[in-house]
Amino acid sequence: MIRPARPDDVESILGLIRELAVYEELEHHMDVTADALREDLFGGSPRCEALIAEADDGTTAGYALFFPTYSSFKTRRCLHLEDVYVTPDARGRGHGKALLATVATIARNRGCPRLDWNVLSWNQPAIDFYGELGAEVLSDWWLCRLEGDSLVRVASLADKIE
Repeated sequence: MIRPARPDDVESILGLIRELAVYEELEHHMDVTADALREDLFGGSPRCEALIAEADDGTTAGYALFFPTYSSFKTRRCLHLEDVYVTPDARGRGHGKALLATVATIARNRGCPRLDWNVLSWNQPAIDFYGELGAEVLSDWWLCRLEGDSLVRVASLADKIE
């Protein structure tokens, strides 16, 4: 069963985010607290939304976290799927497909022309899963990122531009 996340799911979602970070070998980038996640999901101005996949026994089997983006080429709001994660013991039971299908339904219902997400180049099981669903892996687009000192350095350039 897929359902919208509730405030009492925050600790569970946080644990799943940690599991995902370990799986992706990115735990050294984690800087998240339950309070910050709760505020971003359920505060006065939510920044993102989450869905929960529940196993038949009622335990949390996975989650999806997504937020709105914008396409200048479509001049419409789109959705970005930040995370879709299913616990190892719950994989192969349709939870990932159900999470992705639910986010796609939300995008369609909101009039979004597109749903985007990223996948690590080495994560072949995920790439295969997305391909089976008809997703296009864009090999001609590269993700760029500024963070930490690089973000500070580039932001400081604004003071020098006239």
